[in-house]
Amino acid sequence: MRDQISATDTIFALSSGTLPSGVAVIRISGPQSAEVLQRLTGKTLLPRSAAFAALRDLDGELIDKGISIFFAGPASFTGEDCVELQVHGSKAVVAKLLSVLGSMDGLRQADAGEFTRRAYLNGKLDLANVEALSDLISAETEAQRRFALANSDGRHRQIYDEWRAKLIEARALIEAELDFSDEADVPGSVSEMVWGNVRELQKRIEAHAASYHHAEIIRDGLQVVILGAPNAGKSSLMNVLAQRDVAIVTDEAGTTRDVLEVHLDLGGLKVNLADTAGVREAMGKVEAIGIKRSLDRAATADLILYVEDMVDPALVPEIPDVPTIRIGNKADLNASNSRKYDCTISTRTGQGIEKLMGILKQHAEPYTEKAASTIPFRERHRQLLYLAIHHIDQALEEAELELAAESLRLASDSLSRICGKVDVEDLLDSIFSKFCIGK
Repeated sequence: MRDQISATDTIFALSSGTLPSGVAVIRISGPQSAEVLQRLTGKTLLPRSAAFAALRDLDGELIDKGISIFFAGPASFTGEDCVELQVHGSKAVVAKLLSVLGSMDGLRQADAGEFTRRAYLNGKLDLANVEALSDLISAETEAQRRFALANSDGRHRQIYDEWRAKLIEARALIEAELDFSDEADVPGSVSEMVWGNVRELQKRIEAHAASYHHAEIIRDGLQVVILGAPNAGKSSLMNVLAQRDVAIVTDEAGTTRDVLEVHLDLGGLKVNLADTAGVREAMGKVEAIGIKRSLDRAATADLILYVEDMVDPALVPEIPDVPTIRIGNKADLNASNSRKYDCTISTRTGQGIEKLMGILKQHAEPYTEKAASTIPFRERHRQLLYLAIHHIDQALEEAELELAAESLRLASDSLSRICGKVDVEDLLDSIFSKFCIGK
């Protein structure tokens, strides 16, 4: 991102997908947008109207024929005058049109995320809206799509502004007691009256911040690890769930030496399924490393699928504090033992797989249900929420009212930074640089 972004620049970029394609959309934004449209088409369009026109270069040579739309600011995505050109999605057509635009004085290629950045700077979006838009563009599952849309509707700003207003009110009452304690219309010990409300608000913020893990799972995926002894059928189960041959399956023990991962869509929830090395007394250095990686990965998982060979069960160390589904494999061999399983399956015949999928979907439901909830959806949000909690703690513990009021001010500022009242340019660069060119 440039150190200085000039508001007088008119920017352009391809805003549609990979070429070639049926249609390509080129977006132009800035003060020269209407003039550029007139030079390319010879037409002056009414705002928010579309017209079919020939697009020509500066020498009058035909580039292509397509649809042109003019959006007058501030009623546009960026808040500036904007133009969208819909042309045939040919690499040659798009290259020629971009070349012509680049040759015009005052026009330049947009930086990554610059259209969205201008929308933010012009008050069309707040930072939470921007981050939700980024999530929507990268959404792979139904839960991610619903979650991104829910986060883009402004309710985060509403709830954080409400909490911030309560903190400002509490601070005002405390400062009123300090400044006007002799006035008749300022009740004595008013500061004591507000601390109960502040404590209640702190609990609400803490509960909200604690729900961030649900957002992590929706955005990044449920981390599921298949764990068990060698030849228990872990790799076979992974292939069955993935519906393709991801892992090598043989009768030889210790075939899987490293963690293999595949991404699944489970009822709209993204699942990162990891197959791991069979856990046993290691036969060599390489296998020992693989086993350590297996146990380390399982310890950080959201869910473990513990697979056991019912014919020849072998004990594997339990992973504490991680939800586990115990699966007995090779049910087609009429195997039985005294072990208790949540589900018995056969990876060879498919027996029990449907039941296992049902159990997995039940485990995923609490997260998919949260997709429409208002919860913090970025690590940045979580950090600022806990910073606000920290400042409220300081205010509650502070004996001096002046210092307590200052801590409440810092807490309210932390909340306001979530949706964009920031003074750190590096933060803006980090957020907008993650967008593609043309957005």
